[in-house]
Amino acid sequence: MEGRSSAGFAAAAAVVLALLVLVPEATRAERFVVGDAARWTWGYNYTDWVIKKGPFFQNDSLVFMYDPPNATTHAHSVYMMRNLADYQSCNLKAAKLVANVMQGAGSGYEFVLKKRKSHYFVCGERGGIHCTMGQMKFIVKPKSSACRD
Repeated sequence: MEGRSSAGFAAAAAVVLALLVLVPEATRAERFVVGDAARWTWGYNYTDWVIKKGPFFQNDSLVFMYDPPNATTHAHSVYMMRNLADYQSCNLKAAKLVANVMQGAGSGYEFVLKKRKSHYFVCGERGGIHCTMGQMKFIVKPKSSACRD
C-alpha cells in the first residue's frame, strides 16, 4: 500500500510543479493595442510600429481598435492573408476575415498569437485600398514564449 501512495504523491507533485512552471508563462503574455494611440487607421506605418514594439511572443494579444463606420469615419476591418505574396499585393481573394467593421469598437477585437508562424494582417476595406495605399498592413511572427525571459 505504501508504494502506491508514494507513487500517487510523486504524480501529484509532478502536476503541481508543471502548473507552477506553465502558469507564469501564461501570465507573462502581453496585450498590445495595434498602433497605440493611433489605433487601426488609414495612413499609419504599422511596419514601424511592429519594429518598435517587438519582439512579440506566443500568447501575446494584438488588439485592433477602430470606430464603426459612420458619416465621418471610413470602415475598417482585419483580414489575415494566407501568404507573403498575397500580403505584398493586398490580394484579398483567399484572405480570411478575422474582424468585421463593427468589431473594433469599444475595447476592440483581440487576436491571440497562438502559433509561431508569420501572421499577415491587413485592412480589407474599399477593395483593399486601405492595404495598398493606406499602409494598413503588417507582419508579426511571434517567438516562443519560453524566449521571453
